[in-house]
Amino acid sequence: MPETPFTVQLPDGTTRQCYSPSSIVRQYFSSGDELVVTDFLDKARTALTEASARVEAKFGYACSGATNSLATIESWSAQLKPSDSVKIIHI
Repeated sequence: MPETPFTVQLPDGTTRQCYSPSSIVRQYFSSGDELVVTDFLDKARTALTEASARVEAKFGYACSGATNSLATIESWSAQLKPSDSVKIIHI
């Protein structure tokens, strides 16, 4: 269950570093993907929820890192228009 950081580029060109405790995010995102914010958020929520569940299955507790990462993503995504595009720069 390797940690998998990923980098997202926002519409203004700035980047955000994101964290997943599991490589499950690779099933949802690939380097070069461009997604509208609503699709990105849907995939991030699903991927990070699954990542936390994997941690819980292995260690017996949910992953606060996944929860915190999702909260951070939701916070900066709230500043964007739902139709804006974000790009996965690296995963």
